[in-house]
Amino acid sequence: MSAFDLPRGDLWVFGYGSLMWRPGFEHAERQQALLRGRHRRLCVWSWHHRGLQHAPGLVMGLDRGGSCIGAAYRVPEEEAQAAFDYLAAREMVTPVYVPTHVRLDLADGGAVHGLTFTVDRANPQYAGRISVETAVETVRRAEGHSGRNVDYVRETVAHLREIGVRDAFMEAVADRL
Repeated sequence: MSAFDLPRGDLWVFGYGSLMWRPGFEHAERQQALLRGRHRRLCVWSWHHRGLQHAPGLVMGLDRGGSCIGAAYRVPEEEAQAAFDYLAAREMVTPVYVPTHVRLDLADGGAVHGLTFTVDRANPQYAGRISVETAVETVRRAEGHSGRNVDYVRETVAHLREIGVRDAFMEAVADRL
């Protein structure tokens, strides 16, 4: 994944789905952060982690517009390449996610440039806006290499609640599982 230029110095990584509760890489610091210009949405057909190509699940994507509160992780410079390689292997099993440079407003009042993975709307895994009913039906039956889709949705909603984020769509899906 050499197409993405890692910054010099520490690497900040923004998580908005499972990276909030299961980052999987070494980091020196974690803060709540706000990303402007993108919003979290259950808009990606999962063909690997939470579903299979013939029976897809649904996972989060960062779509255009709005804003998103999530977790920002500071990775020391000497660990940055290893963290990126891990994230590329985890998030880019299929090309639906694009590594993207973003500005993050941190909870401590600072601002940093970081890495996140945004959804590629041209990819066939992009689900766009789907109904609560479609999401519930999909999530209930789906399971992939990382486990049941139900667990992913419940874990994500539980973590969002912990940090004070109420997402009406996600809450409606989780309440019906």
